Amino acid sequence: MAVALNSTQLEILKLFRNDQSEEELQEIRSLLIAYLANKVTFEADKAFEEKGYADTVFEKWKKEHFRRTA
Repeated sequence: MAVALNSTQLEILKLFRNDQSEEELQEIRSLLIAYLANKVTFEADKAFEEKGYADTVFEKWKKEHFRRTA
């Protein structure tokens, strides 16, 4: 089953047409992970602010178990 690449994936492929060293590949991975982590953190902070949650919610959640049994 063929899957089409999105515009972001295509742009990344264009940027890295030439082979990268293993060290460069690790740097690129780290940059992408940091970028995505920052986006997630920003969105989580925004959602918490919109809902009016306080830091105490985090402390409460740390102690709770959210697993459900089927």
